[in-house]
Amino acid sequence: MRGLDKWIAAVALVCCAHGVRAADATPSTTAPDAAAVGVAAALKSPTDVARGRLIFLGTCGAYCHRLAPANTDAAYLFGCTWRHGGSDAELFHTMTTGVPGTRMISFKDAIPDEDLYRIIAYLRTANKCGK
Repeated sequence: MRGLDKWIAAVALVCCAHGVRAADATPSTTAPDAAAVGVAAALKSPTDVARGRLIFLGTCGAYCHRLAPANTDAAYLFGCTWRHGGSDAELFHTMTTGVPGTRMISFKDAIPDEDLYRIIAYLRTANKCGK
């Protein structure tokens, strides 16, 4: 695979994140506050949210997650209920550590934290809960 193809494949897999339940969460290698701060900063930037959207639509939606509820092994990320929790820190933790027993692997060293924050920011803006 060429470099760009490898990056796209890596982003596709990271978008298969399911979050983790608070009771199952273990400390991330990055402080939870860092994820909250990073997502908050991305939410203030329409450019960052747009980049998160493009990453999600071009990879996550194409490989794992659907834009409408569906019967798949990938969580629906736009509703009110998340399988394993849905705080910024929990989502970041899942993306960087993976979910044992699923196809969600760790992307700690594969995807820059800033792009993970952008994906989470997009999910926050696109959430259909209460709309």
